[in-house]
Amino acid sequence: MQTILQTIMSDKYIVSARKYRPATFRSVVGQRELTDTLRNSIKTGRLAQAYLFCGPRGVGKTSCARIFARTVNCMNPTPEGEACGECESCKAIERGNSYNLMELDAASNNSVDNIREISEQVAIPPQIGKYRIFIIDEVHMLSSQAFNAFLKTLEEPPSYAVFILATTEKHKVIPTILSRCQIYDFKRITVNDIADHLKYVAEQEGITADPRALGVIARKADGAMRDALSIFDQIASSSGGNITYESVLENLNVLDYDYFFKLVDDFRRGDVAGALLLYGEVRDRGFDSLFFINSVAQHVRDLMVAADPRTKELLETPDDISTRLSEQASQLPLPWYYSAMELLNECDMQYRTASNKQFLIELTLIRLCQLLNPAPAPFDRPARKQPLRDPVAQQARAAAPEHKPEQTSVAAEQPSAFQQPAASQPRHQEATQTQKQHGAPANPNAGAKRAARGTISLNAMPQTEYKRERLREFVTPEGFMNAWHKYIAEHPDQFMLCEAMRSAKPVPDQNESLLYRVLVQHPAQLQAFEAGMGRLTDFLRQELHNDFLAIHAEIDKSNSGPEYLRPTEFLKKVMEENPAMQGFIKDLDGELV
Repeated sequence: MQTILQTIMSDKYIVSARKYRPATFRSVVGQRELTDTLRNSIKTGRLAQAYLFCGPRGVGKTSCARIFARTVNCMNPTPEGEACGECESCKAIERGNSYNLMELDAASNNSVDNIREISEQVAIPPQIGKYRIFIIDEVHMLSSQAFNAFLKTLEEPPSYAVFILATTEKHKVIPTILSRCQIYDFKRITVNDIADHLKYVAEQEGITADPRALGVIARKADGAMRDALSIFDQIASSSGGNITYESVLENLNVLDYDYFFKLVDDFRRGDVAGALLLYGEVRDRGFDSLFFINSVAQHVRDLMVAADPRTKELLETPDDISTRLSEQASQLPLPWYYSAMELLNECDMQYRTASNKQFLIELTLIRLCQLLNPAPAPFDRPARKQPLRDPVAQQARAAAPEHKPEQTSVAAEQPSAFQQPAASQPRHQEATQTQKQHGAPANPNAGAKRAARGTISLNAMPQTEYKRERLREFVTPEGFMNAWHKYIAEHPDQFMLCEAMRSAKPVPDQNESLLYRVLVQHPAQLQAFEAGMGRLTDFLRQELHNDFLAIHAEIDKSNSGPEYLRPTEFLKKVMEENPAMQGFIKDLDGELV
């Protein structure tokens, strides 16, 4: 252990990403098919003039390019088609002073002048070996002028020149370059391959490592071997050469699998309290809520994959975790996964716009607990596109008698729990008695309905006046504007109001989500809105299925345009600025109103 720490602290320490960088095609991790193809092309002498290596970061693109350069110029290649590593050419490339290998980082050298330097170097034949290899890393960063300058060189290169282009974003390379290259797509390195390589590195460095810890590092690397080795060095330094599962979780700020297994058990039992307490524990440990909900979604996805033997191979988890996933997946029905993933995806999309993010997460957890254990009716999730029901109106309907001809209003016969205050009861009774004396209907619209349908007996009408269920669907600014323009199209007869609506600017109020402020330019437009505000509001509420929507018209004070005045106001202003106009008006027998 002391020897390891001394090595780490010494000046000769080399990070694992450089120390264990592959030197042969056989040592490249996770790219077996691709490296075999390159090695066979070298053995058979069927080399292209240009190659394009593309794929995610840290998967071995630049390493394979250097291995290719060393192998094609090796003086004593092995029977397997690998570089010997002992000849002069191999040692020169390893030292970094070979004239047969030229590298260019296009991320910082992307100008036309940099490409011209390569074009000049192409004209020089190799001193040792058969080929000169030109590696351009991050080639997608070249400017358009640099691409065009490079194209001529790529079209007619000398026989000894081989170009290897590496990029993480193939779609940014112009098509004329792509058409002249053999394209090799590097894939993400699997979790098992990364874990196996980390185990090998740990053995070489004399570091004890828990296999579960290496699995967590491999998943955190997300398919990049370079990232995995960097994380490995970080944890090896902080843990003193003893990498444990707990130290990895602490250093990488990763949640243990046990949290998610316990949480899914709470979902299965319908234990809302247990799920909320576990979420509170996660928050107390400093984990981000969005990271938590995404981790839960990943766990549910892994459970769905583990439930079917045909898809189990898609799991990228250690063997012991895969076994636990299969055991827990067998306890859940298949439709549960689809519903749970939909809820978690919905939560992820709403998280960024939610004003109370903690409440959103807790509500999602509650709904997940109710998938297999539905709550009583008052707590059932309302169906989409359905209005929120008024509980007072529901109870009033349930308590109302079925047939009482003399009853004209539900408020007069309500149970004591729903009666109006005592101060308002006499007034209501007086109004009801007046209606009976004069034969006025309890419903103001009853007369119109009777005229439309003929004479109808009171005994044939419903005896209880129910409250309409109030609609409260979510209103988006796009939906509001669609309904706004629909009103203009359907009411051409309301010329003044429609013209005012075309030039107005409805904006959502910052404090009230269901209030839209309509900004107009002058008083005439404001009068048009005031005259038609009732009809417009009713139309918008009906179109948007929200009875709480409101609009408020006001003059836009921020408008810097001309001032609009009524004729009388304009005349007063002119007379104030020019008193001689008053005598002129008197001469015309005019009178200022």
